[in-house]
Amino acid sequence: MNSDSNSDPSPSWFTRLAQVFSSKPTNREDIAELLRDAHNNKILDREALEIMEGALSVADQQVREIMIPRSRMTVIPQTADTEQILSLVTESKHSRFPVIGESIDDIKGILLAKDLLPLALAGDDNFVLEQVIRPATIVPESKRLNVLLKEFREQRYHMAVVMDEYASVAGLVTIEDILEEIVGEIEDETDLEDRQHISQQQDGTYVLAALTPIEEFNEYFDTGLSEDEFDTIGGIVTRAFGHLPQVGESTALDNYQFKIVAGDERQIHLLEMQLITADPS
Repeated sequence: MNSDSNSDPSPSWFTRLAQVFSSKPTNREDIAELLRDAHNNKILDREALEIMEGALSVADQQVREIMIPRSRMTVIPQTADTEQILSLVTESKHSRFPVIGESIDDIKGILLAKDLLPLALAGDDNFVLEQVIRPATIVPESKRLNVLLKEFREQRYHMAVVMDEYASVAGLVTIEDILEEIVGEIEDETDLEDRQHISQQQDGTYVLAALTPIEEFNEYFDTGLSEDEFDTIGGIVTRAFGHLPQVGESTALDNYQFKIVAGDERQIHLLEMQLITADPS
């Protein structure tokens, strides 16, 4: 019996890929079109196509397009005491923090949260912030993302402070920000999708994922929030603020007080909620 695999008339994966790229691309749009053709011909799956398109897009983007603006940066003053530092680190849940002098434009260095572990575990009355901060990497806001990503990898740092043309701080950017432009949002063990949407705390308050469906919120608390304009509790709360709120901001909605406990420059992630009790007077 003839088992020669060469008799199989169906083209190989490599042959089909070569057919797609048989015409020479002359620009990035040509390459993107070829990639989409490869997806349509079932050579690339959707995830692979999106990653390749993302990799192409970062070559055309500058740091200013994805950076966290200075107004939303979490910074640590050089004069902050131990309690203030630990409070900022715990509340923001970031892993790296610019340390500033008299103003935000006076960058002293970068504090890594992990360098505070000995202090948090054992306490240290002789803790000196200047002794644990690391040099800050400064980049212009016009820097290309693909160039910065290469520098991140080669020099093994994960955050850069972004300066504008007047040598003022414009914002900051991390390696995760760039990677998310390529592969989409990167979730870690603290991301809310893996948590319960609603959980009650020992003090009687509730922690809510901003992505909690309004229908689920209404059912849990026996309320009647409208689902006409928004699908999630985060959408309704953001509308109540009238702007994208920062961590620590609070607002009242019906009989509830909402406080932002986690978020970034794009959206809120986590809310703390408590019932507003009526004034007995």
